[in-house]
Amino acid sequence: METIYQSIRAVLDTARKNTVRAVNFTMVEAYWHIGCIIVHEEQEGKHRAEYGASLLKHLATRLTEDFGKGFDESNLRYIRLFYNAFPIRDALRHELSWTHYRQLSKVTNIQAREWYMHEAAEQNWSSRALERQINAFYYERLLATREADRPVIKQEAAEKTRPLQIDPKDILKDPYVLEFLDLKPNWKIYEKDLEQALLDNLQQFMLELGKGFAFVARQQRLSADDEEFRVDLVFYNFILKCFVLLDLKMGKLTHQDVGQMDMYVRMYEDQHKQPGDNPTIGLILCTEKNETVVKYSVLNGSQHLFASKYKLVLPTEDELKAEIERDKLLLEQNHRIS
Repeated sequence: METIYQSIRAVLDTARKNTVRAVNFTMVEAYWHIGCIIVHEEQEGKHRAEYGASLLKHLATRLTEDFGKGFDESNLRYIRLFYNAFPIRDALRHELSWTHYRQLSKVTNIQAREWYMHEAAEQNWSSRALERQINAFYYERLLATREADRPVIKQEAAEKTRPLQIDPKDILKDPYVLEFLDLKPNWKIYEKDLEQALLDNLQQFMLELGKGFAFVARQQRLSADDEEFRVDLVFYNFILKCFVLLDLKMGKLTHQDVGQMDMYVRMYEDQHKQPGDNPTIGLILCTEKNETVVKYSVLNGSQHLFASKYKLVLPTEDELKAEIERDKLLLEQNHRIS
């Protein structure tokens, strides 16, 4: 019986992985061809300096009307960057998704970019694992290390990325895939995923506080200088007349997390704050198995307002920490029961 079960399981595991790769690479190939068309068209119009910008703007408007929001100017710039980084289609790895290639396209060192591509494919890195290794200068560290010490660094990298390996279920969560297919996210898909379930509960918790919170967006996109980011949850508080950005991290709070939230707040101030709105507030929640850390992010110049007015309405850090710990306990109990 066990042998039969394992054989069937192997068939299903392989089928799921192949399905994910087929969907992902169909999308990657489509974007490569689009990038090829854009780059060649821009080269034809290279004598007009404004041609490239006007072309992307025109294409973004038309494509968004016909195919949805996955084809705005920001994504078209990434598609162009992707083609320029990988001009040979046959050199692409089928195992990697568009999210992988967006990150790889930003690596300016050609040798490093190709190394990360092959390593991500062979080690089954998720896009989060790839991003972590790029930010940690994994390739550069290996080059700078003696041959004898490299196995230690490789083992360290494997331990850090193993929990972030590709899961076929992730195809249902990838916002770029949903945008490519012009599908609206169904948040019920994430019910069994702890991070998404926590966000579900945090969204409801904030709205039920009875202190003026209104839901604005989930996974809201922020773009600047060809970079793109997503904020987990965005609220507007009608009492404080300000936006509140919430980001959930599964892991320890780092200086990078704090700096990233400060950047989100500045970008939101520039792109969404209206005349009459008060300064935007950021909220970082980092949770591990045995510890949860909550931290508000306040830009310079807004500390007095935060201390004198905002703290009277916003939930305290201890209240949010207790809510997350309670939610985690309930979710883990329900998972064991199911």
